Amino acid sequence: MVNDGIRAREVRLIAANGDQLGIKSTRDAIALAEADNLDVVLVAPNAKPPVARVMDYGKYRFELQKKQRDARKKQKTVNIKEVRLSPTIEDNDFQTKLANAVKFLGKGAKVKASVRFRGRAITHKEIGQKVLLKLADATKDIANVESAPKMDGRSMFLLLSPKAEEKN
Repeated sequence: MVNDGIRAREVRLIAANGDQLGIKSTRDAIALAEADNLDVVLVAPNAKPPVARVMDYGKYRFELQKKQRDARKKQKTVNIKEVRLSPTIEDNDFQTKLANAVKFLGKGAKVKASVRFRGRAITHKEIGQKVLLKLADATKDIANVESAPKMDGRSMFLLLSPKAEEKN
């Protein structure tokens, strides 16, 4: 709430420099602020009486938007890359998939390793689980297992996340 939008009769007023001006009527507060070419902004509307501050509202909103922009820039997005394996994967193919997983983890992305069971292979889930655990074991020095192998329909998944850099 700003200036004429304030509905309370009285407000506890804080000056632009932070000094307490005491309890004033809303009209007096607005008049004081307009004398300095500033606005009266409600800071704590639920207090008794409500607390208002004399400030440049446009500048205040700009600073707030600037902080939000900076916060968005600093936030980290997590990418999830997928590596698909088969229960009967050969060793060279496994090494290629492992190299891809290591590359993704090195870039800071999470890796979702999946084994798709086709036909009657679903009756031997332990073979697919062995492949996923082999991948997890091969990447144990650079990745943490975030979720253990679990079935979802005809696929089994394992989620790996990069280890946090240790600060010494």
